[in-house]
Amino acid sequence: MVATRSRVLASGFVPKTRTWEFLHPGGPYGFAHRGGDERAPENTMAAFQHAVDEGFRYLETDVHLTRDGVLVAFHDVGLERVAGLRGAIADYTWAELERVDLGAGHGIPRLEDLFAAFPTARFNIEPKSDAAVAPLAGIVLARSLVPQVCIGSFKDARIDTARRLLGPELCTSPGPVALARLAARSVTAAGRRRPTDFGAVQIPPRFGKARLTAAQVDRYHDMGLQVHVWTINDEAEMQRLFDLGVDAVVSDKVVVLKAVLSGRGHWP
Repeated sequence: MVATRSRVLASGFVPKTRTWEFLHPGGPYGFAHRGGDERAPENTMAAFQHAVDEGFRYLETDVHLTRDGVLVAFHDVGLERVAGLRGAIADYTWAELERVDLGAGHGIPRLEDLFAAFPTARFNIEPKSDAAVAPLAGIVLARSLVPQVCIGSFKDARIDTARRLLGPELCTSPGPVALARLAARSVTAAGRRRPTDFGAVQIPPRFGKARLTAAQVDRYHDMGLQVHVWTINDEAEMQRLFDLGVDAVVSDKVVVLKAVLSGRGHWP
């Protein structure tokens, strides 16, 4: 078994104790990015089913709103990359999208389909438009899924709206503006002592030429934040990041990620 790096707080104070029901508290874990892409096209029921069958509890997806107000699990604004069709998701009705073939008969699922199929899963969700936030909140509330959902976005206002609609128990990750403020605060002990409204920072392993470091991970931990890194498909990079002390890795390669976690004694 590969030894996990032991974290020592340079600041000397105890990390904040607030817990979020969404977050896994006991050691590193993994997120199936769009369900994974090893057995079926991304963001399909078969992809998510494969991840769940492999033992993944944490599923990542994005949501768009159709022309007639249905939330679908889909990443891109348009259909060209994955289906070879023109037009945005928002240009289509659900009845039209339901007939789209993403390959080998796999289709686009509604978010409600995912919630119904995987009732015990945790879902990390990015609403890809302002219009998607309120319908997303409505479905989460109707199904009493606030403890099972974390919402992140590249638009800070969408996170603020989701928190307002779903309440303070909703786990969120910061958008770019909030993340920049947290990063600036993290460099001082006084800044790290100030409470935050977020459960985790969800970031890439590199910002330009700068790589994520163990010291940065420790500073976020000091603030009571988990560190989730996306989207990592290389085994060596997964190992490097877990050695830094990150809490979770987001990956398309769920079998590879499972093997890495298993080798480190953190599966299931």
